[in-house]
Amino acid sequence: MVSNEMKGTVLVILTAIISGVSIVVNRFFVVSVNPVAFTTMRALFIGLIFFFVSLYKSKFKKRDFKKASWKHLIAIGVIGGGIAFLLFFTGLKSTTSGRAAFLHKTLPLFSTFLAFVFLKERVTKRLFAAMVLMLLGIFVMESGSIGYEMKAGDLLVLTATVLWAVENTIAKNVMLHNETNWVVTFSRMFFGSLVLLSMMFMLGKTHLLMSLTYQQLIYIGVSTLFLAGYVLTWYWGLRFINLSKASTILLMSPVISLTLGYYWLGESLVFFQMIGSLFILIGAYLVVQIKSERKVMADEMLPNSLA
Repeated sequence: MVSNEMKGTVLVILTAIISGVSIVVNRFFVVSVNPVAFTTMRALFIGLIFFFVSLYKSKFKKRDFKKASWKHLIAIGVIGGGIAFLLFFTGLKSTTSGRAAFLHKTLPLFSTFLAFVFLKERVTKRLFAAMVLMLLGIFVMESGSIGYEMKAGDLLVLTATVLWAVENTIAKNVMLHNETNWVVTFSRMFFGSLVLLSMMFMLGKTHLLMSLTYQQLIYIGVSTLFLAGYVLTWYWGLRFINLSKASTILLMSPVISLTLGYYWLGESLVFFQMIGSLFILIGAYLVVQIKSERKVMADEMLPNSLA
C-alpha cells in the first residue's frame, strides 16, 4: 500500500511538472489577453467545477460539505485567489518578468516560516539546506534576467508572494481539521474569482470578458486545463505532506521548463542554466526523502490565529 507521504510527494511533484510544462505551452500562444480578465475566467470556471466535485464527494449532504468555518474558506479565496493576484499583476507592470518570477520563487521561505510557527511543522536542517540550494540554483539560472536595480513593483510582487504563503498555511490548517482538498480548491478558485470580478466591475473592465475573440477563448481554455491540473494535484498533495516540504518541491518547475524549452522550442542551454539546474535537482532529491513531521502530537489543537 502506498503511504500518504509517498502519495503527497508524488502529487506535488506532478504539480511542479504541470507548472513547468504550462510555462512552455503558453509560449505557443501569442495572444494579448487582459491578465485580470484571463485569471478571473479561469478561476471562476475551475471554482464551479470543484464546487460540484465537492458536492459529489460529500454525497450532496450539506453537513459533510463544509467541515471548516466559511470565514476560513472565504479567506483562502480572497487572500490567495483574489488580493494576491491583483498585487502580483499590478507589481508586474513596474518590474521585469525575470525579477517577478524570482521573487515568486521565494514562496517556500515564507511558507516554511508560517508552517513552523502556526502549523507546528518540524523544519529540519536538511530541508532548509535543500531549499537554499534550490533557490541558489534558480538565482544562477535566472541571474541574467533578474538585475540588481530595485523596481517599484518588487514590493507588490513580494507582498503577493507572502499572501500566497498565508493562503497555503490556512489551506493546510483547515485540511488538518478534516476539511477535504476538494472544498479547499473550490474555495480558493471560486471566491478568488469573485474578488477579481468585483475589481473588474469597479474599474469598468467587465466589457473585456464579453469581447474575447475565438483565439483568446482557445488560449484561456487550454490554460484552464493546466491550471485545473495544478490546483488539483497541489491541494490534494498538500493534504498528505507538510507545507514546507510541498512548497519546496515546487522549485523544481524551472528545470522542467528549461528542459522542454530545449527539446520542444529548440532553445539553447547556457552553462549557468545547467549549473543552476544541477543545484535544483540535488536539492529536490534531498527534499523528497524528508518525512513530514510536526512538533506537537497529532491530537493537539492547532493555533487559530491563521485558521
